[in-house]
Amino acid sequence: MGRSRRTIPEELLLLALDPTTGTTAQPQSLDLGLAGAQLVELALAGRIAPDGDRIAVVAPRPTGDPTLDCALELLRRRGAPVRAVHWIGGPRLGLRQTYLSHLERCGMVHAVAGQMCGVLPTTRYQATDNEISREIRARLDSAIRTGVPPDPRTAALAALAHAVGLGKHLYPGNEGRSSRSRLRDLIRHDPMGGLVAHAVMDVQNGAAAQPRRSPAPAGRQAAPGGRAAAEPARGVPVQPHRGSMARVVAH
Repeated sequence: MGRSRRTIPEELLLLALDPTTGTTAQPQSLDLGLAGAQLVELALAGRIAPDGDRIAVVAPRPTGDPTLDCALELLRRRGAPVRAVHWIGGPRLGLRQTYLSHLERCGMVHAVAGQMCGVLPTTRYQATDNEISREIRARLDSAIRTGVPPDPRTAALAALAHAVGLGKHLYPGNEGRSSRSRLRDLIRHDPMGGLVAHAVMDVQNGAAAQPRRSPAPAGRQAAPGGRAAAEPARGVPVQPHRGSMARVVAH
């Protein structure tokens, strides 16, 4: 994969970055969105493909992007297609910081050191060229305003922006209500983006449950309250989502 274009995780992070405060909107759900954005980018690169509600590796060769290649290798090691909600809901320690550091190395943001409560060290990030963020935003605005089906990258970015809750950040207040609604509707224009966006929302809603099981056989011991005792979870367990940065405050 060449570096002539920005990846969807990079664009999602730039959309979330507040140009005034240097913090990111929706930091907790943004971490989920970045993990999902990696899946979309890998799909656009032809490395993975949807298999129902699962993700299958179809071409394990590297993309040339170290962060994406790390995700691709982890998917390959699973040995079998993994449910999108399980992948996105898994631990993603440091993913947001990884992309912030990458944007800094690329010269798109610069770090500003500070302190919280006069004691705790923090780092905020300011865009070095707001024109980049404006160009990304203009693509979303155009898709929302014109109603013309966007290209797959823009459609996937819109779906993820909606999924992580950036609608109120990008289109605030009552005057932005119709734009937020149309942003949500763009989710239908890219199948992979839609799959991943719904998985992000499912994780946030606690709906990243285990695969459906058959009814409990007769004679099975019931748990208190009359429900059958749950079987041990199979597949990849959903990990509770935690913040990804200890030192950096970019939220």
